[in-house]
Amino acid sequence: MVKASRAQRGSEGVVVPLMGVQQNAPGGKGLHFGRARAKGAGQGMVRSTGPNHPDGRESIDNVRRLQRRLFVAAKRHRGRRFHALFGHIYGSDVLQEAWRRVRRNGGAAGVDGVTLAVAEEYGVARLLAELQDDLRSGRYRPSPVLRRHIPKAAGGTRPLGIPTVKDRVAQMAAKLVLEPIFEADFLSSSYGYRPRRRALDALEVIRETANGGAEYVLDADIADFFGSLDHELLLGLVAKRVSDRRVLSLIRRWLRAGVMEEGAVRDNVAGVPQGGVISPLLANIYLHILDRVWEQRCAHLGTLVRYADDLVVLARSPEALVESERRVAITLSHLKLKLHPDKTRTLTLANGQGGFEFLGHHLHKRVSGKLLERGLRRHYLQRWPSPRSMRRVRQRIHELTDCHHDGVKDVRLLIEKLNPVLRGWGEYFRTGNAARKFLSIDRYATDRLRRFLVRRAGRNLRAGRAAQWTREWFWGQGLHRLRGTVRYPKPCVLHEKAIAKPDAGKPHVRFERGSVVLGIPSGRSGPLTYQ
Repeated sequence: MVKASRAQRGSEGVVVPLMGVQQNAPGGKGLHFGRARAKGAGQGMVRSTGPNHPDGRESIDNVRRLQRRLFVAAKRHRGRRFHALFGHIYGSDVLQEAWRRVRRNGGAAGVDGVTLAVAEEYGVARLLAELQDDLRSGRYRPSPVLRRHIPKAAGGTRPLGIPTVKDRVAQMAAKLVLEPIFEADFLSSSYGYRPRRRALDALEVIRETANGGAEYVLDADIADFFGSLDHELLLGLVAKRVSDRRVLSLIRRWLRAGVMEEGAVRDNVAGVPQGGVISPLLANIYLHILDRVWEQRCAHLGTLVRYADDLVVLARSPEALVESERRVAITLSHLKLKLHPDKTRTLTLANGQGGFEFLGHHLHKRVSGKLLERGLRRHYLQRWPSPRSMRRVRQRIHELTDCHHDGVKDVRLLIEKLNPVLRGWGEYFRTGNAARKFLSIDRYATDRLRRFLVRRAGRNLRAGRAAQWTREWFWGQGLHRLRGTVRYPKPCVLHEKAIAKPDAGKPHVRFERGSVVLGIPSGRSGPLTYQ
């Protein structure tokens, strides 16, 4: 990349225009983001890994200021490539904040067997000091991820890669620095694993778009997404914004760290581990190409809503729906991905003909009862927990209320363990049309608790005693109640059906395989076109 001026080159040391530490050597101390000066040896640097404030508040504020400066700089200069980021990754403030987030997220031990509790016994300051020194000196080498298989709700298993605690802290530090740069580029169609964006936001866009007339749906599933990401293509996409070779080398090491399964380590030639701290960010960088191509060349066909690798397209005509699926498949082929043939489907929502599942919800159009009383028959998109989500929460309730569960004798102890599950599940599904589903789970929870008490009493159960264990009795013992917690989203006005553009869905609109440009730096002057 050609830099504009000497002043700009000097500023990129801390990614703040005209406010940087110049000529910072790779072996220098960790940067203190809030006190950098333009001149003077050692200025703007910290000498220890201890917090700058007793409660760590100052380090958190410094990290937020750094992220804000990175975001503003990236937003202001769309083509800018940042070349002095590695020093920020091993900065004390960033590492401290990275540890706090890793500790909050929890997680199991990696291949070294070191848990978060063991790391705390070892000493957090000592751990971060060693990691900082390894990163700064170039001695840091990530360990292979530990492969574990977890059951999927639909059957089968999902491979999960568990990095070590030390690697999770390093990945979180890199994520803190890199995320604001790429957030400046990410588009509004992407909702998964992004700051201040939730699954509810994606669901609300789908609801309002469908109620506005887009009733033809492409429910797409990418086959083996996390296991199929091409490493070189991914690094090329990262390099569009990052020119710091040490950062690119660090990401490459994580991608090629290998996988340990059943005691044997094998090389990882493609994909990113599900369970890696930085994997969701890398996945969004990879699929940002799909978002960008859709916004620039396919937006007239319909609305794209993507949550990580789950995506939905809502179109206004059958022709636009067919063309949408074709263009999504073409774009994914340039990313060396493909749609799952069995899990990708098209359907129509009109008049309640069909429904689909997205982010744990089932979405289906239903007749508005209030309007039907006035003689108007209109369908609106509603959502409630999907059958898979219902089975999953029932299974969890069943596990926690087993009569032999940890030798528990007091039902209030079971309620204490059950409440976080009910509260978290209810919080996620409370915005929608879930009232009947909530009543069903309330009944199931109280039935399971009543069965526990009956089995515990055994032959000593007195006549009429079980009839006293009602829902109200369990609620009096502190059981969380789902009933009455539903909060419906804002009312959706039925928009007039907009007329699709004349070329919507027509094959003559050119979108062929050779015309999708990824724009990845490849050592040549122009962008790279994948055939």
